[in-house]
Amino acid sequence: MKTIKGLRWWIIVLVCLGTITNYLARNSLGVLAPTLKDELGMSTQQYSYVVAAFQVGYTIMQPVCGFIVDLIGLRIGFALFGVLWSVAGVLHAGATGWLSLAGFRALMGLTEAAAIPSGMKAVAEWFPDKEKSVAVGWFNSGTSLGAMLAPPLVIFLQIRYGWQSAFVVTGILGFVWAALWFAFYRSPRDHAALSDSERETIISGQLRPVSAVRGKRPVKDVVRSRRFWAIALARFFAEPAWQTFSFWIPLYFVNERHLDLKSIAMFAWLPFLAADLGGLAGGYLSPFLINRFRIPLVWSRVCGVVLGAVMMIGPACVGLVASPYVAIALFCVGGFAHQMISGLVNTLSADVFDPEEVGTASGFAGMSAWIGGLGFSLLVGALADTVGYGPLFGMLGAFDLIGAVLLIILIRGQSTEERAARSLQSSV
Repeated sequence: MKTIKGLRWWIIVLVCLGTITNYLARNSLGVLAPTLKDELGMSTQQYSYVVAAFQVGYTIMQPVCGFIVDLIGLRIGFALFGVLWSVAGVLHAGATGWLSLAGFRALMGLTEAAAIPSGMKAVAEWFPDKEKSVAVGWFNSGTSLGAMLAPPLVIFLQIRYGWQSAFVVTGILGFVWAALWFAFYRSPRDHAALSDSERETIISGQLRPVSAVRGKRPVKDVVRSRRFWAIALARFFAEPAWQTFSFWIPLYFVNERHLDLKSIAMFAWLPFLAADLGGLAGGYLSPFLINRFRIPLVWSRVCGVVLGAVMMIGPACVGLVASPYVAIALFCVGGFAHQMISGLVNTLSADVFDPEEVGTASGFAGMSAWIGGLGFSLLVGALADTVGYGPLFGMLGAFDLIGAVLLIILIRGQSTEERAARSLQSSV
């Protein structure tokens, strides 16, 4: 087979397409929330239970999906879960009330949880360390691209063909992607289109942590390490913002800003466009800091996380502004900041864990993130109709600052952990 120049970047395009279909199906619910509340007779709190059903399934399955993908391989594992989440998406069209919708939503959560661990595993396998943050920025842009495409596409389908059609169409797109992934993806060691020079670039540019010398560590050792908790707690405090953007912004603009669905279709995609830019900016910021200021690899990621956390003060002030358009602008700042944080924290999984453990580590860290998102969504459902959305949005800025501080503290302990591992290894 003829080799393909820069094949690793084509692989990341394929991963990005997977995250686009994943998040397009996922965000259809948030876009349709005002309509579904009327059509299915749901209260705001019952809608929060539907959201929570997805989040519980996603939370439980992230480490399981990561482990399965590590076990059976990325090609089969990612394609399998792609088919399953597409089936779940299509089934949403048959919902007759909030309970049935919650059931289908839970099934989607159980299956869509494979996306981020799989993407991180692909980055860990296919990219040298210095390019990983850029690769994560590009594949992570699929999450916000999918969310960005959801409002105009879903509202068009709803107006033209009914709300059920939106779930069917976004589900079918996932089937198409799963077929493409299974047909074209192979690991670097097996891909016939990968040139010898590019394979050498990938392998020679990967510096694995000390634990990799001893082989794959048990799961309990992965989740007990300081480096894992640095990532897991940062994601725990960052995820509520993205869950809010994905599931609550349309309802917020309908209930508190009194916008109609057409206005939402025109403007609700903008924070996700900003999120795309933030993910890419974070990816390129890290190598810039390394090359320009000689900042170490891991700390170049941390610097970007801190910058994003400071920027999250913007959306925390949404409740203080009168204009809905200023509110949209502040959500855009939040989308940019969150994806900068998300991309760089996710990259740390590929930086500090062996490629054969990245799926597992990323899955458990994702579980931590979604526990945070689940708890905050239930809080919004319980309080939004009484205290309003403003104070709840204000909490998001504080969350990211707390996460950044914990990341700094725990990552500083990583060097101590590594020195102890080296000492143990030398004594064996």
